[in-house]
Amino acid sequence: SEAKIVSGIDDHSRFIISAHVVERATARPTCDALVKAMRTYGVPEQILTDNGKVFTGRFGPGTGEVLFDRICRENGIKHILTAPRSPTTTGKIERWHRTMRERFLTGKVFDDVADAQAQLDAWVVTYNEDRPHQSIGNVPPIRRFELRAITAENPRPKPTVADSDPAAWMPAGATRRVSRKGTVSFGAASYVVGQPHVGLDVVLVMDRKLVQIYHDGVLIRTHARKHAPAKQAAALHRQTKPKPAPPATPTSPSASLVSVTRKVDSSGNVCFAGENYYAGAKYKRRQVQVAVVGDTSRSVLGNISSGPTRHAMTEPVNTVPSPTPAAVPAEPTPPSKPLTTCKTRTGTQP
Repeated sequence: SEAKIVSGIDDHSRFIISAHVVERATARPTCDALVKAMRTYGVPEQILTDNGKVFTGRFGPGTGEVLFDRICRENGIKHILTAPRSPTTTGKIERWHRTMRERFLTGKVFDDVADAQAQLDAWVVTYNEDRPHQSIGNVPPIRRFELRAITAENPRPKPTVADSDPAAWMPAGATRRVSRKGTVSFGAASYVVGQPHVGLDVVLVMDRKLVQIYHDGVLIRTHARKHAPAKQAAALHRQTKPKPAPPATPTSPSASLVSVTRKVDSSGNVCFAGENYYAGAKYKRRQVQVAVVGDTSRSVLGNISSGPTRHAMTEPVNTVPSPTPAAVPAEPTPPSKPLTTCKTRTGTQP
């Protein structure tokens, strides 16, 4: 049988951040590879992919965003798509696929996916850390990627999907809140975090001459140290106070707790009890749920918006129940078979 390899390469350094062997390169395994890479190396500013249906719904029959696009949006990543029929745009990842086929896959037979992954991981370490790369000055990609040294005494954190609290494995550091400019202050020095994280709490971890910035257990930025070493101890001791909990919404005796289904019109509004409520232009012609909680009317599609009630509470409401999606049966696990080869697919270039 055959398997696929989901690959990702850093555009600047040619450092391989993902080489994930999967039985089928569908949406879920592809996105799992992306999340694993972000947890290991941090969140990139941009990702370049081709127009495969696992990466985008632009050419598909549906109107909603695919899981890959959702992960990019929720992490503030700009997802760039290649022009149709232009494979040279992703030339760096294609060159990696060629090198992998010539130097690693040719003539190999693997016992199963686990065996293929173990051998590929060992070869990727050699590619990243030992093999000189001609296009970056005949140095290994790790020299440009500027990772911290990985030693037995200082291993890289290895989060798992089972971790319910990312802080359990994240190194200790100082908490700061991102300013409106997208920066945090530490030791009288300013460090850029990024506009997508404005108002959020991040953790700054000191690692020799580097400052690593984490959000929810994910490494999002790495900077060279700019603050004076003499100010570091005091800065680590100062912590940002946690945000106060929002006040509880009072419950009105006359409030309706019924949730009804409405379709968003071409202007981004839904009609509820004779009044229009704005849901958002991105939800045009899609169904949302509308409910009244206390004195607030809320259109619910991932809790997209809320606002003061404008309709009369005595106005009759057509309470059409929302359809309940049918449970999706789990896919059966195929029997393990010997692998004769591993085919590659176009991956990502963060």
